[in-house]
Amino acid sequence: MVNEQEIWTKLNKTFGVLELLTSSAIQGQCRSLIIYGPPGLGKSYTVEKTLENSNSSSVVIKGGCTKIGLLRTLYAYRNKGDVVVFDDCDTVLLDLDCISLLKAACDTTEQRKISYFSNMVIYPEDDELNPIPSMFDFNGTVIFITNTDFEHAAKKLQPHCDALVSRSHYIDLQMKSKWDYFVRIKQVVALGALNNIGLEENEIVDVVRYIRENIDSLRELSVRMAIKIGQLRKEMDNWRDVADVTCKRMK
Repeated sequence: MVNEQEIWTKLNKTFGVLELLTSSAIQGQCRSLIIYGPPGLGKSYTVEKTLENSNSSSVVIKGGCTKIGLLRTLYAYRNKGDVVVFDDCDTVLLDLDCISLLKAACDTTEQRKISYFSNMVIYPEDDELNPIPSMFDFNGTVIFITNTDFEHAAKKLQPHCDALVSRSHYIDLQMKSKWDYFVRIKQVVALGALNNIGLEENEIVDVVRYIRENIDSLRELSVRMAIKIGQLRKEMDNWRDVADVTCKRMK
């Protein structure tokens, strides 16, 4: 018998720590934070909401990042209180120059210096007159939001992941089972994830009930799936039939 209340309490604690450490990062007290968990279950949502409610200067990098782009970003957000967020941007781990820059940015030494010596003159994106110095102090904070378990990464990535974990606070959100996923979806829905769709309270209840009833057959258990089903609930009378065809795996 699944105890949803126990799972709810566990996830409340974990995501409460995530909010606390994100706030600490914004204040410059936490230099580096790694957040690991399955996709589509509120990692980015929690971090971005916390950033929105602050006065911090921050940037969120998604997709990919070159070493020149990384250097420019670290220079632009080098001051205390600045936050650089890498959201599902694990490609930076595949470039040794990027790894070296990140190690320097996340270091635990009292003074963090980032150096990049090259024959190429590199300018900030918004300044074509004053080049980025070959060495500068970095006092900002770096946050990694990732679907990759840094403690059990691919063999070629493990040394680099270990180096970053050693320099960071590491949060494993401990979502392993389908019931963990479902309860987390309920929590994010309760926080307003479906509000933009314009659903009535009873319609939101219908969406959550549908996910629970089909927990074993949905293509994925995520907030994105809840939004998809919510949109169908809002727009179509036969939304269940459409969701059965478009959101469930065929047996």
